[in-house]
Amino acid sequence: MKIASVEWFLVPPRWLFVKVTDEEGLTGWGEPVVEGRARTVAAAVSELQTYIVGADADRIEDLWQVLYRGGFYRGGPVLMSAIAGIDQAFWDLKGKRYNMPVYEMLGGRVRDKMRVYAWIGGDRPSDVGMAAKARMEQGFTAIKMNATEEMHWIDTHKKIDAVLERVQAVRDAVGEDFGIAVDFHGRLHRPMAKVLAQELRPFDLMFIEEPVLPENDEALREIAQVAAMPIATGERLYSRWDYKRLLAGGYVDIIQPDLSHAGGISECKKIAAMAEAHDVALAPHCPLGPIALAASLQLDACTPNAFIQEQSLGIHYNLENDLLDYVEDPSVFAYNDGFVSLPDGPGLGLKIDEASVREAAKRGHDWRNPVWRNVDGSVAEW
Repeated sequence: MKIASVEWFLVPPRWLFVKVTDEEGLTGWGEPVVEGRARTVAAAVSELQTYIVGADADRIEDLWQVLYRGGFYRGGPVLMSAIAGIDQAFWDLKGKRYNMPVYEMLGGRVRDKMRVYAWIGGDRPSDVGMAAKARMEQGFTAIKMNATEEMHWIDTHKKIDAVLERVQAVRDAVGEDFGIAVDFHGRLHRPMAKVLAQELRPFDLMFIEEPVLPENDEALREIAQVAAMPIATGERLYSRWDYKRLLAGGYVDIIQPDLSHAGGISECKKIAAMAEAHDVALAPHCPLGPIALAASLQLDACTPNAFIQEQSLGIHYNLENDLLDYVEDPSVFAYNDGFVSLPDGPGLGLKIDEASVREAAKRGHDWRNPVWRNVDGSVAEW
């Protein structure tokens, strides 16, 4: 069956959805977005329609190859995110056609449920201990928090002490068996990242995330020598070729490809297999919307080295709309005792409330991340 049309929808709080329709009227949904550059990705999706409309919807791998290799210039966040959302929609459409979840077409389940974690912020905290306690009372068994505010190349130990105080407040609130991940967000440069990784050793963290920017991943070698917890990174890598270099280095313990950035389900399945061969765990990045989460869970379901899933319910970015607002049946993401059930419906396993999407798209959004500056006026990493 051939693809008849492609539509995209810019919806609050900061998401972009794509709808692919075949000649029989069957639809598939995807979520192609770069947070803060949603309109740029939408333009890329529009340009890629040339390769999509009229194509055989079942030939997902061939379509992926055309979208990727059909352009002389390839890779990067914008193009790979556009491909990612389209790929999700193809898989959703194919699953609906054959009446089975995507994971059944990828070899079947290796687990019955997936552990998830929640966000509590942490860079501009009011009371992170109370926030972590609230998440625990909601049934979560793990949280992630930001580590720092602005950090200069070389900064004061006062800022390190502030991080340690916040992490201690969380540990005191939730106890020893609760998972705590600390996200450096690439805000630290190598000198201060080494200091903080060492100072965090006593807290028995689940992992530290993106201790340096991905363009500085060679620094992970030195950080791993002083860290006593797993190191996670990868949300700003976009293909198996990017991950090839990271995995070959041997200093990452958890990879975090984003299924809305790194080429979709097709590419992330391959990245996960590469990580398994290097004895590295998978924890997909997903502070996004319901389609991205559904796609991530489809991959988690059939991937042996997946161990925990990020999700955005109640995250600090979701001010105008939240994770479940565009889903017909919110129970598709049923959280219980720190786990989420695997969606068992056809395709991605969720039904999008298209009327709500179209209404929200009339408002759209213009989300941008803040620009931070150090005390001397120089631009800091956010």
